[in-house]
Amino acid sequence: MTITPTLIREYDAAAPAPEATETATFGLGCFWGPDAQFGAIEGAVRTRVGYAGGTKVDPTYHALGDHTEVLQVDYDPDRCSFRDLVAVAARSHDPRREVRKTQYQNVLFAGSAAQREVLHEYLADVGLDPEAIATRVERLSRFYPAEDYHQKYSLRSDPSLSGAFEDAGYDDAALRESPAAAKLNGVAAGNDLPDGDDLATAFERTVGGR
Repeated sequence: MTITPTLIREYDAAAPAPEATETATFGLGCFWGPDAQFGAIEGAVRTRVGYAGGTKVDPTYHALGDHTEVLQVDYDPDRCSFRDLVAVAARSHDPRREVRKTQYQNVLFAGSAAQREVLHEYLADVGLDPEAIATRVERLSRFYPAEDYHQKYSLRSDPSLSGAFEDAGYDDAALRESPAAAKLNGVAAGNDLPDGDDLATAFERTVGGR
């Protein structure tokens, strides 16, 4: 089995629908790496990168204003919890230090009162005071998707993978929201996929057959 348009379409058709998922948003430096990291996680369904945390309306990469680069992940709550994702985000950086440049700062966003409660409980459980740590802990007011060329960066950098999505008829928006693209972007960046994921074997056969 290799990465084919049929495999991509079937994988995406079998994934949970958007209304069956919940969403987490984190700022963890340059968003390319977190996009790949979180896309490979068990229970992650869709990912996208963008900008949040600031006040500028309609930011762009070259006119970012006071926003931060962020990763957004839609996850299946039956297979993964918000607390699980917070734990991954917290382990991905040092909460006691913050970079100066707003664009690449670490931010743990709460999209709801329930997420805020989980965030505070997790930080307390690991001995961190959300009011004292350097990492920003904020309410998510709005998320702005980044430009298409930033979405699924590792996948886009591999013609054997991006070409399969083109052959499947996926445009930029479909690629951004594709569960198969989230997983393949993760493995293309060197992350392991969950055990039993068909895309892991297909990826190895695709890249190994060059």
